[in-house]
Amino acid sequence: MAANEKRKTIFLVEDNRGDIRLIQEALKSTGVDCEVAVARDGMEAMAYLRQEGDFSAAVRPDLILLDLNLPKKDGREVLADIKSDPELMYIPVVVLTTSRNEDDISQSYDLHVNCFISKSRNLAQLFAIVQGIEKFWLNTATLPSVF
Repeated sequence: MAANEKRKTIFLVEDNRGDIRLIQEALKSTGVDCEVAVARDGMEAMAYLRQEGDFSAAVRPDLILLDLNLPKKDGREVLADIKSDPELMYIPVVVLTTSRNEDDISQSYDLHVNCFISKSRNLAQLFAIVQGIEKFWLNTATLPSVF
């Protein structure tokens, strides 16, 4: 990493401990130097993103991986909040969920998700998906430098 580059941060919003562990392992295996912050429900996710309370020193993430089925505040509500907030709207959001429901896909794109991906239950495929997301969004895509 060049001296003037900041370390990349991925914000994982996921309530399933097993999926959190697997996604973190997949991200580590790419060799991309990045921090992974985790929120386990939608309320915590928004507090982190808005740097409220215990999260006042939270780093603005470069990428958000968002599950749809979350406690306290649904992933769809979190997505709507992110994309309607001028301070957050340019952060890329990838919905990473077990859902393959057409309504979930359509609603996510209606709410301006950057990408919708259904998680695979096959470990090798899940690793490939997560690694592909990280490489594309952190190494290939050109994002606005608004944050």
